[in-house]
Amino acid sequence: MSRPENSLGNTLRAWRARITTEDVGLPATRRRRTVGLRREELALLAGISTDYLLRLEQGRALRPSRDVVASLARALRLSTNETCHLHLVAGLLPPTPKNIPHQMPPGVQRLVSRWGNIPVGVFSASWTLLTWTSMWAALLGDPSLRPPEERNLVRAAFKEPPGTGHPLFPMEQSVTEFKAALVADLRITRGAYPHDEELRILIDETMSNSEEFRGMWSAPALGSRLGGHKRLTHPLVGEISLDNDVLKVPDHDVRIVTYTAEPGTSDEEKLEYLRVAAATRTALPLSSG
Repeated sequence: MSRPENSLGNTLRAWRARITTEDVGLPATRRRRTVGLRREELALLAGISTDYLLRLEQGRALRPSRDVVASLARALRLSTNETCHLHLVAGLLPPTPKNIPHQMPPGVQRLVSRWGNIPVGVFSASWTLLTWTSMWAALLGDPSLRPPEERNLVRAAFKEPPGTGHPLFPMEQSVTEFKAALVADLRITRGAYPHDEELRILIDETMSNSEEFRGMWSAPALGSRLGGHKRLTHPLVGEISLDNDVLKVPDHDVRIVTYTAEPGTSDEEKLEYLRVAAATRTALPLSSG
């Protein structure tokens, strides 16, 4: 019998029930009274005894080691968030990833490939640009003309003034609010990846180079909103007002940044003009008006 408040056991049984033998490469058997994996199958995959897994599910073993929980998470094919939850119900702190992921998730790659008519940039959690659409280059300037170390939004925001044609940081209005939101998000990233060496170097370098960054980094404010309505100046189309949205992909910890225009407006027409200009390779980067 399981205990009334056996969160760990209930969680393990529920997640064991949703996994099939085909999911984990085990041979299927014809007669199965158990939905999902049998207890002995999960124990085999996790490298623990069936008796110990039974005691975990019944609430008779309450403090599994971190290695056991990690093995169960791998065997159950858990997502990052699910792995964190399993650690919590086991009475453990969630695992801390060492490094910020810089890989593009396949789903995000497919989305970006279908958004060719929209200025889209995909950033890592440290705000390093991973990929961008041709419309991003047409609106903001071509990031490929910058060396890789300059394709970081934090460096761009606190190193170069807005309106100088940097392909990551073109905003000419609400700059202070944007920077505060950027720093708040970077502080959250530092908490999630305390052992990432590249992130430490980025923060130390910006602290050394920017008094403004030092002041914002020491401020306790959190939760400032990235994105919003932006008014930019482009050498081909003049002033253009766009909605800037930042979409986060939690499991892979990337940020998708988009610029879109309200349908039926002159701003939409200007974006369309830039799309045609990009196709003929005549687009120019933003400059201050």
